[in-house]
Amino acid sequence: MRALVVEDDKRIARFVERALHEQSIAADVAHDGTDGLELALTEPYDVIILDILLPEMNGRTILRAIRANHITTPVIMLTAVDEVQSKVEALNLGADDYLTKPFSGAELLARIRSIRRRLAGQPQAHLRVGDLVLDPLAHRVTRAGQKIELTAKEYSLLSLLMENAGHPVTRTMIIEHVWDRNFDSFTNIVDVHVSRLRAKVDRAFDQKLIQTIKGVGYVLREED
Repeated sequence: MRALVVEDDKRIARFVERALHEQSIAADVAHDGTDGLELALTEPYDVIILDILLPEMNGRTILRAIRANHITTPVIMLTAVDEVQSKVEALNLGADDYLTKPFSGAELLARIRSIRRRLAGQPQAHLRVGDLVLDPLAHRVTRAGQKIELTAKEYSLLSLLMENAGHPVTRTMIIEHVWDRNFDSFTNIVDVHVSRLRAKVDRAFDQKLIQTIKGVGYVLREED
């Protein structure tokens, strides 16, 4: 999962970024409206966390532009103003939710989960491939009933593979969904993380689930 945080207060931006990273959510951060809008229009995100009062361009203007470009990415608005009219205006412009500062990291993450469940039309279900199970609510992975301990990046990578089970996942897809825009695409870090994930998910089992598709990327599936 990948998020965009548009917040000019660097202390709050760091707080939000840290809360997201703790839940295996890669985050790009912009500190003004111009950079925020550019990223929102050109990069793929699963959620946008958008402050209203920003230098150069305010959050409402950014939100209008996002929706005018037919981008349906969920947007959570942040503001220090706790006024009903301000909330109504943001929601009418196309925001999915609204948080008044100060807020806790737990509340922000709960709002993100709620939006994703609502968009899916149902509570997040377990992801399952063979005897491998990922519980997104408990943030827990097991295989054949045995718990597998994963780092944040390994968890994000496995989640992406399981969400696309049976279908190829390219290196570009992995980079876009697991890392932020500061990722150095010339390193072999994707392959390193896949190798480490394989060691935890497959090494102790006869059935190998994570497979390489030469020249394309990876796929998670049960062998024929």
